[in-house]
Amino acid sequence: MPVRSLSRRNLLLATSALVPLLSRRAAAFGEKSRFIPAVARHGGRWDGRLSGLRRLAWELQRRTSVEVIPDARPFALSSPDLFEYPFLYFGGDGPFPALSDAEVSNLRRYLTYGGFVFGDANDGSDGDGFDASFRREMARVLPQSPLKEAPGTHVVFKSFFLLDAAPGRLLHKPLPLVASVGKRAAIIYSQNDVA
Repeated sequence: MPVRSLSRRNLLLATSALVPLLSRRAAAFGEKSRFIPAVARHGGRWDGRLSGLRRLAWELQRRTSVEVIPDARPFALSSPDLFEYPFLYFGGDGPFPALSDAEVSNLRRYLTYGGFVFGDANDGSDGDGFDASFRREMARVLPQSPLKEAPGTHVVFKSFFLLDAAPGRLLHKPLPLVASVGKRAAIIYSQNDVA
């Protein structure tokens, strides 16, 4: 049998025929490439609206191209695992005790390194209950960036839809409060029980 020389074309054809046999599903990012809401576990009632948060995640997936895992992951605020989730839902119903120094420090570091906190007063409180506790603790976490009312021109009102208010189950305050780190909104706080 005569020996044929191996041409570049034959080599490419042979290797391309082997690719389907050798390839596997790419799993470089796994579930980390999807939106997964983290939930702040604090000393108060933090788990009252997890089904509402699941619904918000579902709406996010339905209305955008973002892939979502709707089941929230609860974490202690002092946990280093918090840094694996860029979105932290910090909700509650009623007052909660002061955060420990370790929790304040870890949350400050989380926000400084690019994390985002969505605060949600599930009780619709104004000046007492969850509202008083959340404001007190965020003043400790970001003392240089107090919570301020978001102007109607803020990007949150014109990202996917044009909005002029941010209602939830309640419409206690039409505009959320924002605390920034640099030019980035690090905390958005609603008293309208969004979840």
